Amino acid sequence: MVIIHFFSGMGPKLLDATGQGVLWGLMVLGVYITYKLLDIADLTVDGSFALGGCVCAMLIVQKGVNPFLALFLATLAGMAAGLVTGALHTAFDIPAILAGILTQLALWSVNLWVMGKSNTPLAKVDNMVSLLAESTGFSQAKASQLIGIAAAIAVVALLYWFFGTEIGSAIRATGNNEDMIRALGVNTKWTKLLGLMISNGLVGLSGALVCQSQKYADVMMGQGAIVIGLAAIVIGEVLFGWFRNFALKLAAAVIGSVVYFVIRAVVLELGMNPNYMKLLSALIVALALCVPVAANKWKAYRSYSEGGEQ
Repeated sequence: MVIIHFFSGMGPKLLDATGQGVLWGLMVLGVYITYKLLDIADLTVDGSFALGGCVCAMLIVQKGVNPFLALFLATLAGMAAGLVTGALHTAFDIPAILAGILTQLALWSVNLWVMGKSNTPLAKVDNMVSLLAESTGFSQAKASQLIGIAAAIAVVALLYWFFGTEIGSAIRATGNNEDMIRALGVNTKWTKLLGLMISNGLVGLSGALVCQSQKYADVMMGQGAIVIGLAAIVIGEVLFGWFRNFALKLAAAVIGSVVYFVIRAVVLELGMNPNYMKLLSALIVALALCVPVAANKWKAYRSYSEGGEQ
């Protein structure tokens, strides 16, 4: 009864967490492309997420641009960030992780330049969430949730189609076996560059949607995004590791993001200091990555230990 009462009292917070989880899920899809498909640890994410939010806020507040057009331009800005990382990695042979760090570092100053200040509120202007809430009578949380779900379904469907095409398959093959796909005549530098652009475009799109949902943009809003993305991917794999269809794997990454934000909301409701959330995220990722390795080592040890042979 206590548990039921606890979760019933958290209704609005869980709804808000679900909406945020779906919106951030688009960022998780971007991380999924680089981490799982290209086998690249791209640290551009923290900067390109904030870039998407800053570009969107600046266009809506300072330029009066339509929120939908601002969303599209924020996606292009994210793709530009991915292009820079990809160029550093492919054209100048800078290791991918270092190229991402360099771009992420530069984007902090770029985001300040874009907005002209560290944060920009959207409380007094119309955005996608407020327009939907006004036209339907839904709450802001419900409107954010609906927009996030619609965007996630559209993006998953688009990615499923794209990665089934020849160029999409080449990108996936680059991450699986770069030497093999290069031997078949594919320019792997181009596939890496395109993959990084698509990934960071999705991250920028997510940042723009989160910006409109929370009604402000901040140059630090992407801090820790890569850890959140990895945590969501790991959670999705733990819960839905039996999925074999590629579209379902993409959906699992989004669901993992929702589960992560629900867990975060529950932990905060239980009294955890919000300053410790990044520590919790890091622990989730570390445990999820370490436990399977430790389990395999234990099985190997047992198989070679006395009496362990089957």
